[in-house]
Amino acid sequence: MTSSQSLNETILLNLGSHGYIQGHLIRGTDDNAAAPLAQYFGGVRYALPPSRRWAMARRLPVGECPDEGWPVVFYIHGGFLQTGSPNDISPARLIGETSLKCIIIAPVYRLAILGFLSSEELSQEAAARGEPSGNQGFWDQRIALEWAYENAKYFGGNRLNITVAGYSAGSFSVFNQLAHDLYLPREKSIIRQAIMLSNGPGVQPKAASEVQKQFDQLLKALNIPLRLSAAEKLARLRRIPTRQLIATSLKTQYHQYRPWHDGQFVPATLFPDIDNGTFARRMVERNIRLINGECRDEHFLYGTWYTPANSLGSLRQRLEADYPSEACDALVNLYYPDGQLPAGVDNWQDAFGRLYADVQVHMLERGFVNALARGGAGHLIYRYRIEYRVECVTLPPEWGVTHSSDMAMWLWGNGAALTPYEKRLVNEALIEPLVEFVNGRAPKGWVDGEDEKGVQRVRRLRSDGEVDVWLDDEMWQRGVRVWSALRRARAESAKL
Repeated sequence: MTSSQSLNETILLNLGSHGYIQGHLIRGTDDNAAAPLAQYFGGVRYALPPSRRWAMARRLPVGECPDEGWPVVFYIHGGFLQTGSPNDISPARLIGETSLKCIIIAPVYRLAILGFLSSEELSQEAAARGEPSGNQGFWDQRIALEWAYENAKYFGGNRLNITVAGYSAGSFSVFNQLAHDLYLPREKSIIRQAIMLSNGPGVQPKAASEVQKQFDQLLKALNIPLRLSAAEKLARLRRIPTRQLIATSLKTQYHQYRPWHDGQFVPATLFPDIDNGTFARRMVERNIRLINGECRDEHFLYGTWYTPANSLGSLRQRLEADYPSEACDALVNLYYPDGQLPAGVDNWQDAFGRLYADVQVHMLERGFVNALARGGAGHLIYRYRIEYRVECVTLPPEWGVTHSSDMAMWLWGNGAALTPYEKRLVNEALIEPLVEFVNGRAPKGWVDGEDEKGVQRVRRLRSDGEVDVWLDDEMWQRGVRVWSALRRARAESAKL
């Protein structure tokens, strides 16, 4: 393209059953600027790379769409609910080079202060409009999910076979989307399968009084007087430039913006219903299956996220940025009963990373699965554990198989390249079972939980590349204890 030409208008080209491609209309920049010169479409894949150097390129596989349409995977990106983008994933090779044939829809949703700020002022304003308040990030996801249900057919998708999947905070979002869906009437239910990668339900969201503290602290940091009317507070907040709003929010004590227990998106009785079996029975009634699992060394990456100063008090304060105060007390009392570092833990920053990984993944996913099994849904659960790391992972080698390192396997390189050996290993260990699951079938070689004892068995990809069933989950009982301690703390707090 010469200097006398410019790309200045986005255009879409309808390819019929193959979907759309996006390009640009090229116009001149001289006296005939109004006249279009050409349409430009770049980066359109016409073939697959050769299987080896100097071999022939491979023609794109053209699969016949099943009569009922392709399965739909609704993928929610991670990032602690504070950051991230659906463009962070690269599933093209997964779709093009494996037997996973599906429609992948990855929504944008509001994050951090823009997606999860809550307060009485916002609730009053929303109520006047007849709308829910707070948890806007989750509502964004739900609206996108409903869009996927309504429009999947235009992309060759089967709206009656939607799997909601996510990694990390995306996995936490999957749990909340599943919970919301299960409490809707059956005719409004959308989710048929769920995949929760490296995250679980965590703790019950904060109550209104605690998110109000976060809101008030934000106003003080922005020099907005608390004595103002609710309308004036919100008007001033909305006049603050977005970058300034975000930057200021990150400097406060409560710098993590997460869901609150609103009784609208988050069902009012959610966690009691998990414990009493109601949640599990709803899964059984609708035959909703679940994949849930972990990496071996989750804590290394978690230990880098807004790490506290080197003291127990700082660790306690850091936890309160994410969790209700009664949960923070319960965790500190359970993990550090004498106020000292546990054996084998280097410092309080290391302690935080390990505790955070337990709450986000290791322990509470076990407590959650245990509750589902006791409620009769064990046969719907497929658990995994990954102890293997592929070569293209760029995280520090000493972190081992840490949080997010397995995305390169689930996404077939995620934009990088797996070695031929890794492709064979990952395909057998993860992708083929994933294909079966997404298509509504039982994954071959992957036993379900079937009962309370059975859910303790885990499909494991070991560090030596072998796949086995981990029969002795040494963290199981500890996970159940942590889950129970948090439930007791919540119950006692509710009595006050």
